[in-house]
Amino acid sequence: MLKNVFTVLLLSSGTGLAQMHPAEPTVNLGDTSFLDALGGPGILLEQIGDTYHSGLTTNGRGQALGTAPAVTSISSLTHIVELTKHHLLGAWYGTEVIVTAAHVNGGAPGAIGGFGDLTLSPLILQWKQQKFGPTLLNQRFVLDFEVPVGEYSQTLPTSLSSHAFTVHPYYAFTYFPVRRIETSWRTHYLYNGVNNSPPIQTKAHSTQAGQAAHFNATVAFGLAHGLWLGANGYFLKQFTDPKLDGAKLHGSPEQVGSLGPGLVWDHGQTMFYVNGYHEFGALNRPQGNKLVVRVQWIPGRHPGIGGAD
Repeated sequence: MLKNVFTVLLLSSGTGLAQMHPAEPTVNLGDTSFLDALGGPGILLEQIGDTYHSGLTTNGRGQALGTAPAVTSISSLTHIVELTKHHLLGAWYGTEVIVTAAHVNGGAPGAIGGFGDLTLSPLILQWKQQKFGPTLLNQRFVLDFEVPVGEYSQTLPTSLSSHAFTVHPYYAFTYFPVRRIETSWRTHYLYNGVNNSPPIQTKAHSTQAGQAAHFNATVAFGLAHGLWLGANGYFLKQFTDPKLDGAKLHGSPEQVGSLGPGLVWDHGQTMFYVNGYHEFGALNRPQGNKLVVRVQWIPGRHPGIGGAD
């Protein structure tokens, strides 16, 4: 549902030999966290600010590539959701749109800023909170599509668009095993379309990033006055090979994990989130640190919904 905006071609391979690698588009890695699957009919307006810095890019063995530049990015995501009172498969039905903008400094290759790709969902299914004895369960399914309308250049190694359509559904749940403890998980599947105008450095007529799965996970303890403190993390794993001109590029799967602290303040109609992440275990991609600051405005919502006071 939510995504950052930073797409780059890495010089890497599973064997450590240099080759052009069609990178995964930057997706929702840690942008959503605590109390994730709570929801009900109405409007949600959300603003997310991300900052990310990486001084390390790895090959398929997890070894640092000495020629890869440091990368710093700052991004902004504006997210609008409407959940209706109409039902489909026992859930409230809704739609969403996400507008992204970013500035990426790739060191020697240069910097770029502007709008990123547009995320649209014609299908959100939000189920009503369920009780199982003393426990509470919240669930959501979303079918997202990324439309490649962002800043893109064939002559630069860094762009704000993947220049390819993607299909990006997810399932999320938030579970309260006891009143003041929550765990939230959001699991995504990512299918990337074909880029028929790839960067000229590839010397290819088309590229296609591999399919991938990734998840965000949290566990938190609810304190007084709507404050939750806990741990958050994410993990991404590419499970099919990317392609150049339809030919598989073996030995270049991407992977990265992260852990860090976070908090959310539930103030009823307004919710404030801060999440930090330290990445590890990267393969064929940058590895660094990320900070996410997020504000939600949900008209008519009351604090404490979902097991917190």
